[in-house]
Amino acid sequence: MSQTPYDVIVIGEGVSGLTAARELAVSTLKIATIEGQLFGGLVINVNELEPPIEGRPASGAELAAEMMQANAEAGVTSIQEPVTALRQTDGIYEVVTDSGVHRTRHVVVASGARLKKLGVPGEADYEGRGVSQCADCDGPMYQNEEVIVVGGGDSALQEALVLARYCRRVHLVHRRNQFRGAQHFADQIKGNDKISVTWNATVDAILGSQMVEKARIKHTDGKVEERACAGVFAYIGLEPNAEFLPSNLQRDDGGYVRTNENLETSIPGISAIGAVRSGYKGTLNDAMDEARRAAQLIKGRLA
Repeated sequence: MSQTPYDVIVIGEGVSGLTAARELAVSTLKIATIEGQLFGGLVINVNELEPPIEGRPASGAELAAEMMQANAEAGVTSIQEPVTALRQTDGIYEVVTDSGVHRTRHVVVASGARLKKLGVPGEADYEGRGVSQCADCDGPMYQNEEVIVVGGGDSALQEALVLARYCRRVHLVHRRNQFRGAQHFADQIKGNDKISVTWNATVDAILGSQMVEKARIKHTDGKVEERACAGVFAYIGLEPNAEFLPSNLQRDDGGYVRTNENLETSIPGISAIGAVRSGYKGTLNDAMDEARRAAQLIKGRLA
């Protein structure tokens, strides 16, 4: 099934994708966004935006909802399907989903990144049964329970603080001897008597029966222990959502998409912005700035 061609298709409805679509929609161009998961991307897991965005909602979920509403009012078409392939045919780009082919003059890849998995025994088996990566979503289910959070960056620290609102005890396990996250989050962790920190250690197995019951923790000195818990939340970094992209599109060693100073990829007519892009600095303001820059350049070329 061939769809009516769009001027620009933005792949991804995270902050960068939604911003780019809104900037493009103020022109006469016909714009669509495509998203296979819940709109908003990783930002919907953020309870308190850091740094805050002046004049915008405080939480990630509220920000994403506001941006989706603005795009709908601007005439952006939202297609809720996962992208399985991206290809070029006779100068037209085809974005392939399970239901068909969506044709466009230009593509903006804003598919973002996803949280890495621990890759340990039991993790996949207990997905949704004690293994989670969204404290805001699942935290209330662990009322008065003990849980483990793995990681030491901003996401791990923020999620540990969210879980501490519900849980009797939050065990924060980090493979280093100091946090990588912002100091003010670290200070809040230190001041919260519901959170204990295990340094220089990793979780190397998740165990249980019908639900998660404990995790095996391995210390750098060789000590191994099993710690009782009802849930395990891992925040150990990101990996790009780029599997659907053409194999000849240039990436860095981590799989992130390479771009030039104009946010163009190695394939003309395909731009990349936000967390999927090599060199992305990582803040919401950076995501929005890249989206606006890319949109201005694209409008100039397609006008």
